[in-house]
Amino acid sequence: MITGNLILPMAAMVFLTVIVLSTLFRRRVRAVRSQQVSLSYYSTYQGATEPEFAAQASRHFSNLFEAPTLFYIACLAAMASQRVTTLFVALAWGYVVARYVHAYVHLGSNRIGNRVRIYFASWVILVVMWIVLIAGTIM
Repeated sequence: MITGNLILPMAAMVFLTVIVLSTLFRRRVRAVRSQQVSLSYYSTYQGATEPEFAAQASRHFSNLFEAPTLFYIACLAAMASQRVTTLFVALAWGYVVARYVHAYVHLGSNRIGNRVRIYFASWVILVVMWIVLIAGTIM
């Protein structure tokens, strides 16, 4: 088994979260500086509407604490149960790549067709990771 190899894809997901947080911060600063929203809006998130370019980054940042938690749990479960295989590591990296591409599309061109396909692919990879993990446990 190759337990340590899952640390790097998990770290890459954490790094993606940091990148998106940085993007969110820069977009919110831009929104305030351009007077599209007042700084006081961010104290309660009530009143005015956040500009779409900032809200988009906010939604993406929040999303990184939804499905990716299942990725982290799968990786930790694989390490704890000593079920880390080359296939599992490859799937983990595939998930990470899909999430980076998804972030690039969502925070860039935001072409919904491309975004949905990439997001769906990341879910397929995640489900396969869990199937591999469960199959290794019952066999």
